[in-house]
Amino acid sequence: MQVGHRIRLKESELAGHLWSEARQHTSEFASTMSTLSDLRIETRPVVRARVTAEANADCGVMDPTVAGDVSVQPASVALDRSLAFCGLRSRPTPVWKRILDCVVAGGLLVVLSPLLLAIGLYIRLVSRGPALFTQGRMGLMGDEFTIYKFRTLKCSAGATAEHRQYVAKLSESDGVLTKPDLRSRVIPGGAFLRQTSLDELPQLLNILRGNMSLVGPRPDVMEWQDYKPEQLRRFEVVPGVTGLWQVNGKNRLTFEQMIELDVRYVESRSLWLDLSILIKTLVLLVRRDNE
Repeated sequence: MQVGHRIRLKESELAGHLWSEARQHTSEFASTMSTLSDLRIETRPVVRARVTAEANADCGVMDPTVAGDVSVQPASVALDRSLAFCGLRSRPTPVWKRILDCVVAGGLLVVLSPLLLAIGLYIRLVSRGPALFTQGRMGLMGDEFTIYKFRTLKCSAGATAEHRQYVAKLSESDGVLTKPDLRSRVIPGGAFLRQTSLDELPQLLNILRGNMSLVGPRPDVMEWQDYKPEQLRRFEVVPGVTGLWQVNGKNRLTFEQMIELDVRYVESRSLWLDLSILIKTLVLLVRRDNE
């Protein structure tokens, strides 16, 4: 009887000890989860790392921590972006489209290489700063890439953030997508480069790299947080140098009309549609109707 009583006492002590340990670990786990939750809430508003380097980006220089096509961002921001794009259908570039892109972009780079060098040298002579302007833009399924353009504006710290706020404000209104007044920042000859779209020629490199196409929705400076969920469908395909928006009114249209045209292209992309858009783009360039 005494042996059985001692065994029951030891079992009772062991059970009490295990229960105490379990409560202690549960309390620690709850405290850890609370801390992680607080951290996630604090990091939610954080914008991508490349936005914090806007002063460099506005002068055509990318921050070394975000160089190339990969951006550094907090885990919570990456998670939120994944949730925002999870309902979309990624549409890879068809073989015919990739062949067309490489043939046209590669041929133009060879033929226009003297012109490209001349424009680059001219920009360096008339303005302080690099010839090329580089900036992070959203591509297929929200992946960030570096877009290339000839620099037509004077370097200005914070210009990228101001431009983003300007476009984001327009996207919430019924007004047409008028460009901001940048006349005070345009370098000598910059207006001509912009009017003739010669400043867009370096994007031929983007096409060869595969993060842009000749035809597709135009990549802009807005972040994915600036779009409504249904508007993110424009990112189901690779962005383009020209598209339905450019040949159907461009800056005479509203933001909603631009999105409608982008989604229409996503749903009806074809070789004949691309060729039609390219021909209409050439006609507009010859007429200098680039607004």
